Amino acid sequence: MLYVFRRGKGQSQVTALAPGWTPEADVVWIDLVKPTREEEVAVETALGVDLPTIEEMQALEPSSRLYQEHGATFMTSTLIARSHEDHPFATPATFVLSKGVLVTLRYENLRAFTVFGERAAEGDPATGAAMLMGLWEAIVERLARTLDDMGDRVEDVSTAIFHRPRAGNFRPLLTGLAQAQSVTSLVRNSLVSLSRALSFAGLSSEIGGEEESRAHLESLKRDVQSLTENAGQQSSHIAFLLDAALGLITIEQNGIIKFFSVAAVAFMPPTLIASIYGMNFAHMPELAWMAGYPFALLLMVVAGVVPVLWFKQRGWL
Repeated sequence: MLYVFRRGKGQSQVTALAPGWTPEADVVWIDLVKPTREEEVAVETALGVDLPTIEEMQALEPSSRLYQEHGATFMTSTLIARSHEDHPFATPATFVLSKGVLVTLRYENLRAFTVFGERAAEGDPATGAAMLMGLWEAIVERLARTLDDMGDRVEDVSTAIFHRPRAGNFRPLLTGLAQAQSVTSLVRNSLVSLSRALSFAGLSSEIGGEEESRAHLESLKRDVQSLTENAGQQSSHIAFLLDAALGLITIEQNGIIKFFSVAAVAFMPPTLIASIYGMNFAHMPELAWMAGYPFALLLMVVAGVVPVLWFKQRGWL
């Protein structure tokens, strides 16, 4: 799909590409979402650029992600998709500044792009560089919101871990922590990737040559740095909670094992006494004694209670 954003007219989808298609003079943003080869070729021909392939977008080498070519600046970042669903994942997004027009290329529907498109229709940015600054700001805001949501979830899990009923189920708590850790890691990777793109964007004459764009870029850098540190702290907190949860599980398991160990030791003397009096010997004085049976029962009780009292005195119970 190919969308264009025109000054004063907002965003619209281009459904029919005539031969030799060129964007109107007032177009400041061309958004390619899961584009067909025909749409890619049309944009490349109109702007005189060579858009990267999905393989180049996913590459880790800086030369494949951040470069300038034919007067255009190419920047690819890894963003998080479907962050509020059960299975979020990382996806690349490319930003190209060429001839005063911003071109974005992505293969997933990202909420930040939709929100920015609606917001930009009201503010009506005049240049591609202004569009890029606003889009990056919307992405940073989206990442910050995702990080805050994960922080709230982590706090809920933390409360549940340390105030849970005895013998409660740890499985949903561990699952929640694992998911929060996964999303936080994806957010942090997105922030690091975005930070590299922001640093490289200053080399573009369309951004570096405008004081307002440079100031906006520096503000975004500070926001990204702050969020990256926050994501690192949150990741450490999640790791601590995982260790704490596993420690509590171990303590409970040790308590269960201790209970059965004490029970086994406590019943050993009564079992021994019962075994002795269950032997078929011809001469056992207690068998003919009237109080023999109560005496044997009392002896078993005493033999079972004495080990328990001894364990309590030792602090093992």
